Amino acid sequence: MSDPVTQPQHSSAEDADAHVANAGYKQQFTRTLGHFESFAVAFSFISITTGLFSTFGVVLNSSGPAGIWTWPIATIGTVLVALVYGMLASRIPLSGFSYQWASRLANPVVGWWYGWISFAFLLSVTISVDYAFSQVALFPLLGWEYNPLSGAVTTAVVMVLQASLIIWSTPILTRINNAAVGAELIAMIGLTVLITGAIMVGGNGDIGNWTSTGVVSREGYFGWLGPFMMAFLLGAYTLVGWESSANLTEETKNPKQVIPRAMVRSVLVSGIVGTLFLMAISAGIGGDIEAISASTSPVADIIGRTVGHTVEVVMLVVVCVAIFACGLVIMTSNSRLIYAMARDGRIPFAETFTKVPRATGGPIWATVLAAAAAIVITLGFYANSDALAGFLGAGTLMPAILYAATIVLYLAKRHKFTHHPDDFSLGKWEWPVVIGACIWLLVELSILIFPEDFRIAQYYALGTLLVGGVVFAVLWATRRDKLVSEVGQDVDAL
Repeated sequence: MSDPVTQPQHSSAEDADAHVANAGYKQQFTRTLGHFESFAVAFSFISITTGLFSTFGVVLNSSGPAGIWTWPIATIGTVLVALVYGMLASRIPLSGFSYQWASRLANPVVGWWYGWISFAFLLSVTISVDYAFSQVALFPLLGWEYNPLSGAVTTAVVMVLQASLIIWSTPILTRINNAAVGAELIAMIGLTVLITGAIMVGGNGDIGNWTSTGVVSREGYFGWLGPFMMAFLLGAYTLVGWESSANLTEETKNPKQVIPRAMVRSVLVSGIVGTLFLMAISAGIGGDIEAISASTSPVADIIGRTVGHTVEVVMLVVVCVAIFACGLVIMTSNSRLIYAMARDGRIPFAETFTKVPRATGGPIWATVLAAAAAIVITLGFYANSDALAGFLGAGTLMPAILYAATIVLYLAKRHKFTHHPDDFSLGKWEWPVVIGACIWLLVELSILIFPEDFRIAQYYALGTLLVGGVVFAVLWATRRDKLVSEVGQDVDAL
């Protein structure tokens, strides 16, 4: 397998711009993202603090502390998927990721549906992340009493601020994100060490929790789709979005090599740091499993219990920054997807959504649409106390469907590929990696489809497909020529 860290670099900025021109587009963005920035985009979307703070309570109540061991399993499976995506991102280095890949590997209609599912996923996860910012980070930090209405309003305000930053400047956005990623890594590693030290010195922890089912019955715990498998929500929800770096391909230097490595590295780093952190906080529960399981912010409570209120407050500040940056990156990714579909004329009012006021800024109306759609849905669910849990499920199911569909398309069209010297390649390991990715996604989809626990997420997915059908029908009636026209050149020419 070609090592994604040591593989030689061949593409220059001119080569990258040439790929955009060959696809039939004009380069509108300045390439400001390098190795760390691209990694930071992928890592920030994953945001282990966001995922773990949002879902750890769900895991405690569905699987108990022993459910943390699904995390390294999910990490391995996700790395395999990221490696396959790396080959596609290198082969077709265009903003719009799976929409662009499907349009060129299959046809524009198939590409449109991949784009719609991507849009629905990014929309749902924007809402869930910004909801989590309010519910499990900002409100506990400020000592406010949480209720659905105040949570929804706060979330909407946060979305407006994120959209403003995206429109204003990509360099400023990336600086904020880089700082957030650095702070998140330092905080997560430092907190893991502090909690571990407090447990060892103070003796107020219990490593027996690593195998404890907590408030969950042991009966049938490891059975097919039993409680243990429900804990896969932990990794399945958190370890997504690493492909967002591919959505900023046209703003990345040497994207054919940088982006595949950024995606794989972000998953590996998140998986390793997350495993150590989960081990620490699970042990830090001590003997208070029932009380912690009943908490609305269990991770914050464990931090306060083990290392004190001051560290808890500092960590909550870091978590607020990290979750805000995560939502910022997600909305950025959605704005680039909308922009990519609009410049092919495949959404209503397409000409409006392609406007980019500055080469160093974001597409203004595409960003407004990404934010407005999220705000409308958020305010529409203001009276629902279970809104966060519902969007967590949706933000897990939608990417799993998208990953599986993309890999199926890769398998169907792999024979069309011709090798180029600067392609990211897995060599002889390609088929073992692809087969492993398929096995992981089959397991993940089984967990997310069969149990009743994810019915709300399934209804969301079905609802978005129905809405997509309506939008597609309107486009078919008004923009059929754009909807079916081939874009750019065949994949072999890219």
